Amino acid sequence: MNISRWSFRAQCLLGFAICAALIGFALFSQFQWGLQPCPLCIFQRIAFAALGVVLLIAGLHAPRGGKGRAIYGVLALIPALVGIGIAARHVWITHLPADQVPECGPPLSFMMEANPLTEVIKKVLTGSGECAKVDWTFLGLSMPAWSLLWFVLLTLLVLTAAFRRR
Repeated sequence: MNISRWSFRAQCLLGFAICAALIGFALFSQFQWGLQPCPLCIFQRIAFAALGVVLLIAGLHAPRGGKGRAIYGVLALIPALVGIGIAARHVWITHLPADQVPECGPPLSFMMEANPLTEVIKKVLTGSGECAKVDWTFLGLSMPAWSLLWFVLLTLLVLTAAFRRR
């Protein structure tokens, strides 16, 4: 199965379905397994959701011209690359030695109430102690590592869908 030969619409809708499935799994693991997301996990969910929305709109619109596809490609690359950055930072924090892990901070809901959004984003991206905790692994990779892998794969899908000559 050569996904690069699929139509722009099919590739975008596949990307949307992957984002929806990943968010669904994150919610399942939270509510069924009791794995509470840290602030970096929540930001990764937001990035997957933003990427999924762009891909859904792109897939439903399915412009015929290369310019329209390129615009959707750039719009999709923004949350995909932000997600790569957040997930990479999260993976890095999980691999820090115990004595170098940042202290745990207040819950995200409290930070949102007490601080301006820019300050919350800055604090979350620096990470905290709860972000270093690995509660779940599959095939030797933690959830942040899987997120990073999926962001990279989705970025490649976006590049293929939006910028491949047809």
